Amino acid sequence: MRATSGVPGFDDLVDGGFPENRLYVVSGPPGSGKTTFCSQFAAQGARNGEDVLYISMHETKEGIRRDMSGYDFGFDRALDTDRVTFLDSFSSDGRRFFGLPGERRDHSGVTNRLTGFINSRDIDRVVFDSTMLLRFLLDDDEDTMIQLLSSLKRTDATTLLISEMTDPSAYSEEHYLAHGVVFMHNYLEDDGMQRGIQVLKMRGTDVDTDIQDIEFTDGGLRVGSAATVTH
Repeated sequence: MRATSGVPGFDDLVDGGFPENRLYVVSGPPGSGKTTFCSQFAAQGARNGEDVLYISMHETKEGIRRDMSGYDFGFDRALDTDRVTFLDSFSSDGRRFFGLPGERRDHSGVTNRLTGFINSRDIDRVVFDSTMLLRFLLDDDEDTMIQLLSSLKRTDATTLLISEMTDPSAYSEEHYLAHGVVFMHNYLEDDGMQRGIQVLKMRGTDVDTDIQDIEFTDGGLRVGSAATVTH
């Protein structure tokens, strides 16, 4: 079974969508479209009648609603349905899961609470934005991060992790542990800023690993026809 991305053109690169119940990393530099891509994925799940958990480590619900309201793929509206649970790590509910930096807390409890929530609510899709700030809240504890990622892989949810990254060769533990890695590119050419998307790996799937054109439209991100970006 495949989880459709909600991003026009992307599923053609990955044999019809993300294999379900697996962990994926969406990496790239600032402004490359990571949050928009994952919001489209979440909105598609809500349209499908799936239960979605969106965890933001740096944005409020109203903030992301405002940011995504300029697109017509409907994530802002999905936030008002019972299909999407939004968890802001600095809200009162978020502090129950993560605590705050400097507070004494049981790091293994973060993993247990999150995976317990996902399993008990039968969550189908999870978006985690982002791993950089998650490390900050976990005091950059590598063992805890690996434990959390490994546990997320064993849930029945299809999970996208947003990872800030400017060098596609500078891998961290989430890239090795994930079932798949999608990299969003930002670069300057003579005619201005260009954006691309590349599937670096996806286990068990025949993928197109070339860099493909991607653009922002009123409907969100759209992957261009099979034209490969050259630079």
